[in-house]
Amino acid sequence: MVALFLLGTVGCGYSLVGHSSTLPPSIKVIRFETLTNQTSRVGVEQRLSREIARELASRGRFSVQSELAGADADLAGAVTSFVLYPVAFDQQGRARQYQVRITARISFKTVPAEKTLWENRSYSFQDDYTFSTSAASYVDRENEVIDRVSERFAESLVSSLLEGF
Repeated sequence: MVALFLLGTVGCGYSLVGHSSTLPPSIKVIRFETLTNQTSRVGVEQRLSREIARELASRGRFSVQSELAGADADLAGAVTSFVLYPVAFDQQGRARQYQVRITARISFKTVPAEKTLWENRSYSFQDDYTFSTSAASYVDRENEVIDRVSERFAESLVSSLLEGF
């Protein structure tokens, strides 16, 4: 029964989210340099960029490089906003749950024609995170949030980019 369902959905054009692409098959090498940081959060662009490059490469179809020579497409952008704020508190008034919102300007163009394949001037990602009270300071928690959100941000962004959302 399950096999018939799966066979039927494949025939109808359905696929698993995160495993398809609307990009032309000629796109194999993507030039991607570190995002520009337009926020006051030091290093957020480095962590996000590392995870975006890893996520693109993990899809198996693409190689990622920093040089434009030999690339089929250019992925570029900037982190324009990083907001972290507490949403739940413990008995002592310490924040135990945070919400993070990242906004970025992203463009994906062919090389050398510079035809826009995908663009979002205000790509937004938001999620909630719960922490133990063991973090020594707010700065420790902020860095922990950036590390934790980078992977999810990259997965979301690359899925949107490849699937044309």
